[in-house]
Amino acid sequence: MSLQSFRILGRSGLRVSSLCLGAMTFGEDWGWGASVDETTRIINTYIEQGGNFIDTANIYTNNHSERIIGDVVGKNSSLRTQMVIATKFANNVFPGNPNTGGTGNKSLITNLEDSLRRLQTDYIDLYWIHSWDFSTPMEETMRSLDNAVKSGKVRYIGVSDAPAWKIAQAQTAAWFKDWTPFIGLQIEYSLLQRTVEDELIPMARELGLGITPWSPLKGGLLSGKYNRANNGNADGRLKTRNADMQLTEKQLEIIDELQRIAGIHHTTPAAVALSWVNNKPGVTSTIIGVRSVKQLEDNIKATNLLLSADEITSLDKLSAPPPTFLSDYKDLIASMQHGGMEINGFKPEALPLLKNIQPGQY
Repeated sequence: MSLQSFRILGRSGLRVSSLCLGAMTFGEDWGWGASVDETTRIINTYIEQGGNFIDTANIYTNNHSERIIGDVVGKNSSLRTQMVIATKFANNVFPGNPNTGGTGNKSLITNLEDSLRRLQTDYIDLYWIHSWDFSTPMEETMRSLDNAVKSGKVRYIGVSDAPAWKIAQAQTAAWFKDWTPFIGLQIEYSLLQRTVEDELIPMARELGLGITPWSPLKGGLLSGKYNRANNGNADGRLKTRNADMQLTEKQLEIIDELQRIAGIHHTTPAAVALSWVNNKPGVTSTIIGVRSVKQLEDNIKATNLLLSADEITSLDKLSAPPPTFLSDYKDLIASMQHGGMEINGFKPEALPLLKNIQPGQY
């Protein structure tokens, strides 16, 4: 596998690379990103390696991220056709103006036009809702997104950071009203954030949304920079934002296992963590955020790394989140429903209370 091994995003015809180049680190405006020159090298290296999928947002580095992408990709017509550019709206880049945030029609149109101008393009390939706006009617948002697609200014739409029930409601409304449906779901997903496996990932797989995880290295915690020896005391974005950070024993156990597996494969802990998430059911393209060409090249190694079943199982067990009501109850439900038989490869124990019931005893 490589960046040139493309995947279909959700229930669509859009082909994207298995690793998406995240653009939250494009520009130094927030204090920890890459310079314009280094960002340009990162984008060009990603493209040279065969990548075609860049993800940004109107708010990233105070919209400098979009402007950098416009300067490198947008104004180059042949390159623009080759690339899939995704950006987001909903967060307010004009504090003090209530109608430039949220997902209402006025906000959507304003932010779409501004993003198109900064990206120096006539259309956006994938337009994400950055986070759900509970103060705007869902119907208004979905109708406005559909209008953006029909205008030709947007090709596909997706949703990020929203509850499963609300996404399901919106997706169902789109189908029944013949509006444009979502094709992608952007969520935090990593060895240190697996609660999405309970509701969001099953929902996405059922409703035709390809998953693009963000923060697959948990902000750098799983990059290999942090370990037992330094106990989180290493330079980086995490340290900048959490000066007194102390790693938990569970985090350290996962990091230890990533280092062990990386040693077997002669690769990096980051590549192991990325390979784990990028090959999970439902995942289409994992978003990587880098601040240097070297970090990018190290992350790309994950596309050629195939973990063994035992290695995946080991990481799964170490990183398993505490059960919720639903995840804790599913095995009991299966015990009552399967009758002790194997179905789709899963054979739970029959519920003890029902074991002695014989045919005809009802």
